[in-house]
Amino acid sequence: MSNVFSFTGTVGRDAEVRYLPSGQAVLNVTVANNIGFGDKQQTLWIRCAVWGKRAEGQLQNYLKKGQQVFVSGELSQSEYRAQDGSTKTSLELNANIIDLVGKRNESNQPPQQNYQSSGQGQPSAPQGPSHDNFDAPYDDDIPF
Repeated sequence: MSNVFSFTGTVGRDAEVRYLPSGQAVLNVTVANNIGFGDKQQTLWIRCAVWGKRAEGQLQNYLKKGQQVFVSGELSQSEYRAQDGSTKTSLELNANIIDLVGKRNESNQPPQQNYQSSGQGQPSAPQGPSHDNFDAPYDDDIPF
């Protein structure tokens, strides 16, 4: 039986690379995954680790807070005692795959929007496909 957990989420803080006394590199990053919707929505925080040569690469430079990622690997759960004496649960993933989803997050700045000048000194709305009419691409005569 295989233990593979795959999800998309948001990097919670910049990734860190450290070295074990054996010299092996490990890249650690925490990723938030939202489950449910509305009032029932919850955020799962999953600690992800990448080991060996892959941890030593350039991945650390791209895994910045706010970056959307796809992660897949072997999931485990551990328990620990918090400072208040309560028992907490932690989800940990030995990641085989970490892929960036969407654009690279540049130092948490909002994305630049491309505006075309209306000729009156004020920028017009971004040019692109209109999403006002959601029924436009569908034809009622389709037999299925």
